Amino acid sequence: MINTLIQKIVSKRLPQIENFMKNPIEVQEQVFINLIKDSQDTVWGKYYDYASIQNWQTFNQRIPVNDYESLTPFFNRIRSGENNVLWNSQIKWFSKSSGTTGSKSKFIPVSEEALNDCHYKGGKDMLTLYCHNYPENKLFDGRSLALGGSRQENPFNDEIFCGDVSAIIIDNLPLWAELYRVPNKDIALMPDWEEKLKLMVQSVTTANVASLSGVPSWMMVLLKAVLEHSGKQKIMEVWQNLEVYFHGGVSFAPYRTQFEHIIGKHINYMETYNASEGFFGLQDRKDDNSLLLLLDYGIYYEFIATDDPQQKVINLSEVETGKNYAMLISTNAGLWRYKIGDTISFTHTTPYRFKITGRTKHFINACGEEVIVDNATKALDAACRATNAIISEYTAAPMFGDTYCHQWLIEFEKEPDDLHQFADVLDRTLQSINSDYEAKRYKDMVLKFPVVQQVPPQTFYNWLKRKNKLGGQHKIPRLFNTREYIDEILAKENKNIIKGFNSFFCTFPL
Repeated sequence: MINTLIQKIVSKRLPQIENFMKNPIEVQEQVFINLIKDSQDTVWGKYYDYASIQNWQTFNQRIPVNDYESLTPFFNRIRSGENNVLWNSQIKWFSKSSGTTGSKSKFIPVSEEALNDCHYKGGKDMLTLYCHNYPENKLFDGRSLALGGSRQENPFNDEIFCGDVSAIIIDNLPLWAELYRVPNKDIALMPDWEEKLKLMVQSVTTANVASLSGVPSWMMVLLKAVLEHSGKQKIMEVWQNLEVYFHGGVSFAPYRTQFEHIIGKHINYMETYNASEGFFGLQDRKDDNSLLLLLDYGIYYEFIATDDPQQKVINLSEVETGKNYAMLISTNAGLWRYKIGDTISFTHTTPYRFKITGRTKHFINACGEEVIVDNATKALDAACRATNAIISEYTAAPMFGDTYCHQWLIEFEKEPDDLHQFADVLDRTLQSINSDYEAKRYKDMVLKFPVVQQVPPQTFYNWLKRKNKLGGQHKIPRLFNTREYIDEILAKENKNIIKGFNSFFCTFPL
């Protein structure tokens, strides 16, 4: 009864979703007009004379492209309690984000409009689309296990909440929504990840869990802890009514086999694309893992082709399928032309669907090979299928010396049948999907065969723990163009490990 009632309520959103799918440019133009109008009297709006901006062309010419560093002085003013700086309503929350395990934390403003019309709308639309695709679901007959972040101290102003965006969402959920989720708020917002994990396991093991949501790497840690606590072999023995996992934050491809194995039965999987800065995309079709770009969320989108030396900014009407773009957003929280650091590629433009291809700072391009995260995901998936391997975590970076190659640190859930074959398939697949990599690998003239190095279980977990980056939204940097992260990991485990790589592949007992 309750399940049917809630499904009827969420289905009322479908016509609005269909509207922005059919009229994407018109919807985005209205979002743009509203953002400019609502910000005319802010500090930012007065400085750039928003009152005289009538169209995107003027906006494009007048307003600079920004990143976190360029907007930090304004963020600090807001965190200190100043109002009307970048947005016209009071900022009550800041989302703390470390990007991908960087040492510098980022604090992103979250307005009431952004919370309600973007982050919460994204969660509601996720349920709407899921119920539309799976009308026989029993989602609301059970509980939702949401793996969130924690509250953090704000040294500027005690009245402004700081924490992971998931913590902000959980802290402000209406009572009816809180009744459908586990664990309770007191546990969910705990700052100590290992203590929280212990209490979460005790709390959720006996619950009737129907859905999971959270970052795959940390959800897997939780599921393994639940099995250990319960004494069961498969998650299906613990939560018999589990039917869907809503995942996001990192590519799911390296984790899918792990989840299928540990759960032990078929469930549905639905990808989401939400971040501290906003909720951007949802998987809206069962037969296509592309993400639908969400266009009526108070976010205006712009793009820069990653291969454009002029770095020309375009809007949604000009994008093409198959090209790699860095994404800019202007939002109802005062992020103006903010370069969020993600790269995407459109798969369709009627309606606008896309795939996340990586991060603007996370790639390997030391000799022109231009390997991005999307390349790595596909190549590793092929290598796993060819050698019956399952990957837990990985990272890669260039390796310099007498010769130049790529070094891959991989933590396996299930080791490959043949590590040399794994490396060979990885290399050949990269060549087949990336012509720049293929050209540099030609006859080993520039780029040598990759070094694939197996590391022990818990290597990446322990590294994150040393950096105080456990839980929440913290992620492993998949690719990096310097050895900053990979040397940190290796140096701690074995200071003598980075020596004389003469073999094609290697496994080290760290």
